Amino acid sequence: MNEFPESWRKLRESMRPVRSMATVSELCGLPHSAVRRYERGESKPSMEALIALADYYEVSLDYLTGRSKFR
Repeated sequence: MNEFPESWRKLRESMRPVRSMATVSELCGLPHSAVRRYERGESKPSMEALIALADYYEVSLDYLTGRSKFR
C-alpha cells in the first residue's frame, strides 16, 4: 500500500477534467483533510475510503493501491 499515494495522485491528475482534492473528497463523501493526507502519504485510507475512491474513478482496488497496472 506504499504505492497508493503516488498511484492515486497520477490517477486523479490523469482524469479529464482534473478534479481538485476538495471536489473528489466531496463527491466521495470523505473529509477533505483526510483526502489530502492520503495523497501526501501521511495516513492510510480505510477500506471504506478506498472503495469510495475506486468506485468514483471506476477502477479496481488493486489498481488504486498499485498492485495491478490494469484498471
